[in-house]
Amino acid sequence: MEVREYEIDLREYFEIIRKRIWIIILLMVVSVTISGIISYFVLPPIYETSATLMVSKPINQDAMIQYSDVLLNQKLVKTYGEIIKSRSISSQVIENLDLDTTPQQLKEKVTVSPVKDTEIIQIKVTHTDPVLGTKIANELARVFMKDVTRIMKIDNVQVIDKAVVPHNPVKPRPLLNMVIAGFLGVMIGLGIVFLIEYLDNTIKTPNDVERYLELPIIGAIPNMDEVTKA
Repeated sequence: MEVREYEIDLREYFEIIRKRIWIIILLMVVSVTISGIISYFVLPPIYETSATLMVSKPINQDAMIQYSDVLLNQKLVKTYGEIIKSRSISSQVIENLDLDTTPQQLKEKVTVSPVKDTEIIQIKVTHTDPVLGTKIANELARVFMKDVTRIMKIDNVQVIDKAVVPHNPVKPRPLLNMVIAGFLGVMIGLGIVFLIEYLDNTIKTPNDVERYLELPIIGAIPNMDEVTKA
């Protein structure tokens, strides 16, 4: 099949869309509906809570705080994060809270991140149960405070903020999902409309004869239904 080489102005693009706009609308409605059903009724709500800790070397009241000590503590924050997510800490939390999960599964629910340019660590826990997620975050902080003194020989660990029970889920976000689904539905619909137009090689108007066959129009037979109505 030869590729049809011809120019299409902007009005013809709009005409192509107008003829089959029902396809675009249908796909948009279907996409938004499916996304809404999945977001509201299929996907479980995910809650997020966090606890924050500050870990630093103990300061002697008679000693000056050295800038190098601050830099060292900031670099060690990443090490502390890996300790919090370690199997030994996770196993202890699972045992203390009597959780029906594995250390690896628990690790997947935990995110440990340093607050930029500080000695503060933030422990985030995502869970379908907001109360249990809060207990896990606080227990992780407590177990870490106890074990870090043994592992890193540091005893100046303080809880800045305990985790609190969240009231609103962070995922899924139904409205955002539906907007994205609607946009994708429109894009797919446009693709299908232009594909159908490209594959349709039938002659429909006198202009098509001149465009595709490069032949002059001698005459045209009117639509008898339209003539009768007139």
